[in-house]
Amino acid sequence: MKVKSILVSQPEPKIENSPYGTLASKQKVKIDFVPFIHVEGISASDFRKEKVNPRDYRSVILTSKNAVDHYFRICEEMRVPISNDTKYFCISEAIAYYLQKYVVYRKRKIYHGYHTIDDLIPVLKKHKDEKFFMPSSDILKASIPSTLEKHNINFSRAVLYKTVISDLSHLRDVYYDILVFFSPEGIRSLMKNFPDFKQNDTRIAAFGSTTHKAVEAAGLRLDIVAPTPQYPSMTKALDD
Repeated sequence: MKVKSILVSQPEPKIENSPYGTLASKQKVKIDFVPFIHVEGISASDFRKEKVNPRDYRSVILTSKNAVDHYFRICEEMRVPISNDTKYFCISEAIAYYLQKYVVYRKRKIYHGYHTIDDLIPVLKKHKDEKFFMPSSDILKASIPSTLEKHNINFSRAVLYKTVISDLSHLRDVYYDILVFFSPEGIRSLMKNFPDFKQNDTRIAAFGSTTHKAVEAAGLRLDIVAPTPQYPSMTKALDD
């Protein structure tokens, strides 16, 4: 069946010449973006219950852009001054550059890996005497804390924001040829919002092994898989 419409379960990219824009133009398809999940920051009063104080740390491990946003938010709400000597250890270069939203990049001690927590371990070990603060969501890849523990990194994790299922009731009577997912939480949101969902001719595209497993666990048919050697990106897989 011909594809005329695609729903991507994420916010619309805020970049010019997005690969999705190119795909829509090339294939003459309609592409909509609707976040199936969103994050909500916890209050300063709830955070205090975790009994972890950012004042006690001068080194911070950042695993996502959301972690960056909520670290600076909670420090502002709690009136915790952030020292110019604070060291930032980012899981990727993109997250490191995102820090420019809050600090003067060239004047700060910022380190980064390439993509995974394993990439960051050699850098963390060079600062083995530090105590690290790791702000995170309530949902965090188990491999991140387990890898830190395996390498005896002295860190304290604190939940600063939660992943919440979005209200998708406005999509109840809307049909799309392809639904695109990037996380197990997106699949859970689909099934929570539409417990009577029937896939029928709708194709499901999923990115990442954990998302693939979530599709199958929900009893759905996985039609489009990425990343693969042939399709390193979701837009490439959709294009084909």
